[in-house]
Amino acid sequence: MTLELNGLSKSFNGQVAVDDINLKVPAGSMYGFLGGNGAGKTTTFRMILGLLQPSSGSITYNDRKIDYDVTNEIGYLPEERGLHPKLKVDEQIRYLGQLKGMSKRDIDTKLTEWLERFEVPENRSKRIEKLSKGNQQKIQLIASIIHDPKLIILDEPFSGLDPVNVETLKTAVKELNRRGATIIFSTHRMEHVEELCESLCILNKGKQVVSGNIDQIKSDFGQKEIIIEGDHDVEFLRNMPGVLDMKQIRRKSILKIEDEKYAEPIFNEIVKLGYFKRFQVNEPSINDIFISKVGHEL
Repeated sequence: MTLELNGLSKSFNGQVAVDDINLKVPAGSMYGFLGGNGAGKTTTFRMILGLLQPSSGSITYNDRKIDYDVTNEIGYLPEERGLHPKLKVDEQIRYLGQLKGMSKRDIDTKLTEWLERFEVPENRSKRIEKLSKGNQQKIQLIASIIHDPKLIILDEPFSGLDPVNVETLKTAVKELNRRGATIIFSTHRMEHVEELCESLCILNKGKQVVSGNIDQIKSDFGQKEIIIEGDHDVEFLRNMPGVLDMKQIRRKSILKIEDEKYAEPIFNEIVKLGYFKRFQVNEPSINDIFISKVGHEL
């Protein structure tokens, strides 16, 4: 069930928030939306969900327009957390599960499974406001996936969480994807996209600046990174053809090169000096690509 965005744009009072986005998200994939505040990520999600109407363009899911007939196949975790602080966990999840057409029995069974999975079964009868931020986020995630949606949209799911809770939620997201769910999530964190996603879209001020399969994007980008580790002085490499940048950290030198073809002459020069512990050519990072396309770090 492929999600397609064609010529998608949205303006508010003459201000363009999303500008001509064209994407295809394959069924069963993990897709990352990367961009700073105001890039257009949340606005795009709200249009996919039908909460906002596009100014132009179209959105289809499995070749159909998204309407109330398919909303039960979608799960959404908003960036603004929407749990009712005075409700108990089981009350909140039962209410939201019933809105998705689930029976109380199925809701209770699924809730038990997820609370045990997250190792917080004792939170079942606690009010939301009594939970830590990390545990509130676990409940928010349960609320968005309790009905086993085929398409899951997560808006900054790991924002503000400590490293332990980030890993817990990442593991759950990976498991949902392994079970067949298509997952789209936005983040400010490059390393989360590198680890979790097969494809991505980088947005900047509403514009789609790069998108597609991550491995292909890295390959097409051209630039590579060389890591050299040893005791010899290699400062002269800074002036070699194809070297864009060079940093030195103690015994390690990190070079950014224009193209992989420049790696061999660099290697041939350093072996003349003697033994080196390490010579490694890496693909560019998502951070390198982001800076190149957007002009600054996220």
